[in-house]
Amino acid sequence: MRRNTRLRLVGALAAALVTAGLATGPGAQASPGAQASPRQPTLAELAQRHGRYFGSATDNPELTDTAYTALLGDEFDMITPGNGMKWYATEPQQGVFDWRYGDQIVDLARSNHQRVRAHTLVWHSQLPDWLTGRTWTADELRAVLKKHIQTEVRHYRGKVYSWDVVNEAFNEDGSYRETLWYQTLGPGYIADALRWAHQADPHAKLYLNDYNIEAVGPKSDAYYRLAKDLKARHVPLDGIGLQAHLALQYGYPASLEDNLRRFSRLGLDTALTEVDVRMLLPATEEKLAQQADWYRDLTSACLAVRRCVGITVWDYTDKYSWIPAFFPGEGAALPWDEQLRPKPAYFAIRKALGGR
Repeated sequence: MRRNTRLRLVGALAAALVTAGLATGPGAQASPGAQASPRQPTLAELAQRHGRYFGSATDNPELTDTAYTALLGDEFDMITPGNGMKWYATEPQQGVFDWRYGDQIVDLARSNHQRVRAHTLVWHSQLPDWLTGRTWTADELRAVLKKHIQTEVRHYRGKVYSWDVVNEAFNEDGSYRETLWYQTLGPGYIADALRWAHQADPHAKLYLNDYNIEAVGPKSDAYYRLAKDLKARHVPLDGIGLQAHLALQYGYPASLEDNLRRFSRLGLDTALTEVDVRMLLPATEEKLAQQADWYRDLTSACLAVRRCVGITVWDYTDKYSWIPAFFPGEGAALPWDEQLRPKPAYFAIRKALGGR
């Protein structure tokens, strides 16, 4: 190659490097627009600065969506299986256990260096037909419940951060929900479930979890009385999960921070476990701005209470939200839209966590 040709090639390469902002040394200059912008911290990283986690629920069918899983793995440090650990999925036939769906979520979390909030052991919904289709004596049902809890908790022992042990045990007026468990076993099933779970994994955090307990009121009062009683009897209970499925048309739970504090005074952790803020469709700029304010206020309330350990959104994108199927005419409940684009709520959360 001729010397002048070689010099032209070297010059062209140098010019390209300068344009790309990759050249170094004296005289190297790049246009300001060519400089890569600094990486912004994720929601999880911002929350960690406050000693909190920031998580998302997920479900098995959406794990084939690579754009979705990329954001899920990058932005969050705690994962909750939406359905894969519920009774219908894990014990579809009596004594026959199936861990495929829960294991897939746990494996995904491990690959992303995330922790898992396991959900849920005892609930009145999504039970298999073999359990609901017959009448049980108290002794029979107690044995079935104990075996299910301990088999599942042992399977995930050392693999999960916490369990929602009992889910949605109370009615809105603070009375016990008339479930299979309550009708057959009485209110003592809650303490039994907590004891059995603790025996199977002494290191997992154990929670009671429910919706519409964000504000101080009859339902959250019932949980306060129950938690106080369980603690007095030395039943292993670590925390209260406030689901925080909110709707703009019903108003913000203004006493949330006070409510979190009173559970903390019992020596309990709290967490916002299934957060979404739905609205009547169509979404408007005004509604999205109000939604952003609510996400900001929820986040700030958790940060203000030392024993509020973290926040989980109930999946992070409207693309996979449960809301439209259960509340026709409502939706747009999550911080990312159906195209995985961040909404005003996302930026409000970032700001509340101290980010930009």
